[in-house]
Amino acid sequence: MIPTWYVSFEIRQRGVLPRQRSPRETRTFATEDEAKLFARAKLDEGLSVFAGTINPHVPRRLIPAPDIHAWLNDDGGSLPSEASGID
Repeated sequence: MIPTWYVSFEIRQRGVLPRQRSPRETRTFATEDEAKLFARAKLDEGLSVFAGTINPHVPRRLIPAPDIHAWLNDDGGSLPSEASGID
């Protein structure tokens, strides 16, 4: 299957960095369920997580970090935040 979802998460700092940065890593998934499982695991590690669909998948979705918990508990309906959908 072609990946249609992505999950981006922060990477923990290792060593001493000369300047502050916010490194992130992104993984892709074929289904929303796979993306949710991975996002939940990273969230359980205490990492900041956001997710969304990869273009040109329609409908496009962006799930910002504050809405991740609602998305993980969502059974297929829309999120309470209107910011989750992109026209």
